[in-house]
Amino acid sequence: MSVAEPRRIVIFRHAKADWPQVSDHERPLAERGRMDAAVAGRKLADTGYTFDLALCSTSVRTRETWKLAVHELAHRPKTVYEERVYEASPGELIAALNEVPDDAQNVILIGHNPGVHGLAEVLAGESGGDARMRMERRGFPAAAFVVLTFDGGWKSLEPGTATLVDYWAPSE
Repeated sequence: MSVAEPRRIVIFRHAKADWPQVSDHERPLAERGRMDAAVAGRKLADTGYTFDLALCSTSVRTRETWKLAVHELAHRPKTVYEERVYEASPGELIAALNEVPDDAQNVILIGHNPGVHGLAEVLAGESGGDARMRMERRGFPAAAFVVLTFDGGWKSLEPGTATLVDYWAPSE
């Protein structure tokens, strides 16, 4: 695989979480979140993308979101549960993505707001057209995802180097 081939990153926010009397990290998905996670997985499957790697926060709600979404995909990628994705800033998420091995062409990151929304905005810079307008109008609700492409290796990923090519959010 050539480093010159465009790479794809999907940034996926966890589905709607419940609010039981547990720590934030241990919050599970709400019933609506379980339904939306599966729908998001079907939407990801419809794209035809095959992921080489999933980077998922260690929180209960992100792990549950990914478990329900990945079940809908034809190919289950290697999944790394990464503590640094929990409560991460866009800069911290970029640092984690910079460590992805270059043999991974397509990566999905499952995380939290405001970090994932900020990451999408920072990476896309001014790009995005219709997908950017939809993201700006809807924000980055639970179970939403964006698709970005960029050229070069993962170490070269930095603000403004990616192109926002798609946006999806569940209906409210």
